[in-house]
Amino acid sequence: MDKNSVFFDDDLNYLRKSLIEHPLYNSMENLSDIKKFMEVHVYAVWDFMSLVKNLQMNLTCISTPWIPSENSLTARLINEIVMGEETDIDKNEVAKSHFEMYLDSMNEIGANTNKIGDLIELVKQGKDIFNIIQNQDISDEIKDFLNFTFSVIKNNKVHVTAAVFTFGREDLIPNMFIEIVRKIKLENKSVESLIYYLERHIEMDGDHHGPMAMNMIESLCENNDNKIKEALDSSKLALKKRIKLWDHIYQQIK
Repeated sequence: MDKNSVFFDDDLNYLRKSLIEHPLYNSMENLSDIKKFMEVHVYAVWDFMSLVKNLQMNLTCISTPWIPSENSLTARLINEIVMGEETDIDKNEVAKSHFEMYLDSMNEIGANTNKIGDLIELVKQGKDIFNIIQNQDISDEIKDFLNFTFSVIKNNKVHVTAAVFTFGREDLIPNMFIEIVRKIKLENKSVESLIYYLERHIEMDGDHHGPMAMNMIESLCENNDNKIKEALDSSKLALKKRIKLWDHIYQQIK
């Protein structure tokens, strides 16, 4: 991402730095710790896809009869991101979403996927997402994180959704974490799918999707001071919610 962008101020940079340097990463020493991390982080992997699809709904035409998008550039950007996030190729050359790859990684190391699976089943039934979150047997920190995401989606300000999507991405997981997982791999090869997911996601976010997302948010804010402020404020709040989630996992591991 272009750190010289108007969207990067001292507060935002501080929050990003706090996440990237969070003590959580160095606290993970074994497979049990990785399981605890994944059983919480999976919710962030999942709700991220709803931000992606909401942007696609707003920036492209997904109804018939088809009409051209108002902004072909942002339409192209989000369609490229959707293709990578929703239909990437896993380590076995099978087309899968990054969320499904993450579930595969969890199953490979023996992490519990029952709770996130139950949530998905309720969503399939068409139940209200806020009621689903409220009634899930998950921590308040996870509920707070999910409620924030779906409140952003419900408010339907596309520049705000784009900002939360852009600054709450998985490029916040530092390369240091991959090195920690690689060390665990020496003892247990069941983390190979997780390593593939992390490397794939960070590669796409940092090298390709990250710059694309910044172009998208800048285009949507249209040099409008009010939109820029709304986008920046929501981005900071998204990062604060992620820090709370990381604090929660850190306390579990400690």
